[in-house]
Amino acid sequence: MAEGAAEAPPENGGGCDSGAGALERGVAPIKPQYLTTKEQFHEFLEAKSQEKPCRKTEVGDPGGNDLAEPEAKRIRLEDGQSAEGQTENRQTEDGQEEETAEPREQQQAQKRARGQNKGRSHVKPTHYDKNRLCPSLIQLDIRGKLYLAPLTTCGNLPFRRICKRFGADVTCGEMAVCTNLLQGQMSEWALLKRHQCEDVFGIQLEGAFPDTMTKCAELLNRTVEVDFVDINVGCPIDLVYKKGGGCALMNRLAKFQQIVRGMNQVLDVPLTVKIRTGVQERVNLAHRLLPELRDWGVALVTLHGRSREQRYTKLADWEYIAQCVKAASPMPLFGNGDILSFEDANHAMQTGVAGVMIARGALLKPWLFTEIKEQRHWDISSSERLDILRDFTNYGLEHWGSDTQGVEKTRRFLLQWLSFLCRYVPVGLLERLPQRINERPPYYLGRDYLETLMASQKADDWIRISEMLLGPVPPNFTFLPKHKANAYK
Repeated sequence: MAEGAAEAPPENGGGCDSGAGALERGVAPIKPQYLTTKEQFHEFLEAKSQEKPCRKTEVGDPGGNDLAEPEAKRIRLEDGQSAEGQTENRQTEDGQEEETAEPREQQQAQKRARGQNKGRSHVKPTHYDKNRLCPSLIQLDIRGKLYLAPLTTCGNLPFRRICKRFGADVTCGEMAVCTNLLQGQMSEWALLKRHQCEDVFGIQLEGAFPDTMTKCAELLNRTVEVDFVDINVGCPIDLVYKKGGGCALMNRLAKFQQIVRGMNQVLDVPLTVKIRTGVQERVNLAHRLLPELRDWGVALVTLHGRSREQRYTKLADWEYIAQCVKAASPMPLFGNGDILSFEDANHAMQTGVAGVMIARGALLKPWLFTEIKEQRHWDISSSERLDILRDFTNYGLEHWGSDTQGVEKTRRFLLQWLSFLCRYVPVGLLERLPQRINERPPYYLGRDYLETLMASQKADDWIRISEMLLGPVPPNFTFLPKHKANAYK
């Protein structure tokens, strides 16, 4: 699994439910005047929510104009095309539309007006072949650039657009399972969709066997346009590990080599690999594996400074990453782990890595890329943060559709992201800068109601924020964050 999307943060230190007393180890150092108790925190939010209802952006306005609709769709609907009662054209495995009883012209009109954006090219754009270079001439020189990790669940296209706005240089799609792609699962193919703002974009594949990984790479080489393909050798979850994929490949060198060499043979773009320090906590493997990867033809490796067993129970080992830089040379090595400020990024670059990959730090504050590039701490306001969330919902409605299903999907991904955003502590509230990624926030009252609401770790409050942007939730709506965000409270 890609970084940061299915794990709870480390539990370094005790809780802080006792209120505004002395802060313990592993707790963010918030100024005393803002500290409060758990009871007072929730009492404040409840009182304020009843006193002044949250401002909502309704899905439709009284004039009949659907504010959540993409502009192009609204124009088509105003021209007399109805989006109600439509059925989408089914597609066969080879991408050809099946004929239905309705006239083709009517099908096309309905398809243009549909809310969900399901259009996916089944053939690589022709201009790619015209400009194709010999594989030996293709290089992936991204030294010194900021690389957004391929975050499972949260690293969707709308979120990547947010990070690109704030300065992310390199983006990568969510981990895609090669067998699912070969079976033609549309949900898996959707993970490969690229936005036009993603100028340096790659896709990450997970698989355990050379034949399926090579076939998948060959298929993708013909059908999608990307700048690199990454092999996931870092996923720690049992579902992947026990099948021989993810971290398990670090102990299956023969299969690993066949996968790398096979994929390199069929790809026209550079092949990269993401690994961990090893499988067991005290048995590092990366420094022995990196020279092999270099000899097998890997263009770049990203090393997450933790083992599979370690997960997030300890800080990333950047001293070991520095050791691995020398073992990998001259192959570029990117480092990954615990970067939440420009100081963290500067310290990481001092190890000699070619660049840094940012995962959980981007989930806690996507403006981190701006902070690193401008070498400053940004005391972003609650209203500015809400504007970021509003942009995300607009991107989500554009990507997943503005119909009922699209709105629900946008809300669920927004709530998943909010389960990370609540861990951010505003700069102006901290006694000591910067906030560390292993420091969990105590209960505090922000400088305004919205800032306090955004600090809540209750799913009900995240839903309340989503209602400001997407309107009331439908009946029987439930939400449980996949990474169990509340586990460390």
